Amino acid sequence: MPAVLNLDQIKEALKQIDPVEVIIKSIEEGFVAYSQGKVVVPPIGELVFEEPRGDTHIKYGYIRHDDYYVIKIASGFYDNPKLGLPTSSGLMLLFSQKTGELVAVLIDDGYLTQVRTAAAGAVVGKYFAPQKIRRVGVFGAGVQGRMQVEYLRYVRDFKDVIVWGVNQGELDRYKADMTPKGFLIQTTFDPEEIASTCNVIITATPSYTPLLKAAQVRKGTHITAMGSDTAEKHELDPAILKKADKLAVDSIPQSLLRGEVFKALEAGTIKKADLVELGTAISDRKFQRQSDDEITVVDLTGVAVQDIQISKAVWRVVAGRK
Repeated sequence: MPAVLNLDQIKEALKQIDPVEVIIKSIEEGFVAYSQGKVVVPPIGELVFEEPRGDTHIKYGYIRHDDYYVIKIASGFYDNPKLGLPTSSGLMLLFSQKTGELVAVLIDDGYLTQVRTAAAGAVVGKYFAPQKIRRVGVFGAGVQGRMQVEYLRYVRDFKDVIVWGVNQGELDRYKADMTPKGFLIQTTFDPEEIASTCNVIITATPSYTPLLKAAQVRKGTHITAMGSDTAEKHELDPAILKKADKLAVDSIPQSLLRGEVFKALEAGTIKKADLVELGTAISDRKFQRQSDDEITVVDLTGVAVQDIQISKAVWRVVAGRK
């Protein structure tokens, strides 16, 4: 029988995993393997709902000659807070790559997706964020808006954060949660206040309309865009991607169909030839940030290799106890 792990058991296992030496490192290694052609990742399965607004993604794949393969189902239903429910849910299925046997069911309610996405943001920050961060600006006061900041601090030293949100209540909760963790939090409803004071910007919303305009983006700014993971979602003015000195994506095939790059290609502001994959940039310094004056943009749509890596990390802790 496969092991069945609930969210509490998964979180307990994560407490025993070094976030830098295991989680961030394994996600980084996964991106490199993906860009080297060592990972099999079929196209994303996707359901998009209108009433109520939501989406479900099925991501799956395997690293060649590895021990496991993973199938992940993750949903986001954005009106759930009105019902007193979290926006995210889901699970990951871990199978043996040798026998096809189902080894473990990780009922994580979408939490492992949050962790691996935050770790991806840290990998991006390691190679593209300025060495000296004046202030981090965050669009989105939800779970990912918190975790991106927390994981970025593993690779860069900073305290000042300004967060944009849709209502004062969520901004107040963000400040209350993040201040005890050592961050100096300011809140705003004005995107220009973020653009004018921050040299690192994180977009972590399910927006369908751009939140930031090209004219607002200053020289030396890095942007990690990770909220737009469907063809419909859209957080950045397409001209921002044209303005970037460095433009990277987690997956070129996926970015042609979804995310900020998809919107910019559709608008004609960039070409496919302008793109480099994150795994390639990790391996070749010329694709990374070269100076404090560069504008860099990395568009994350979420790749199954991240789910493979985080599932394995959790399972190794659990299996090691048996």
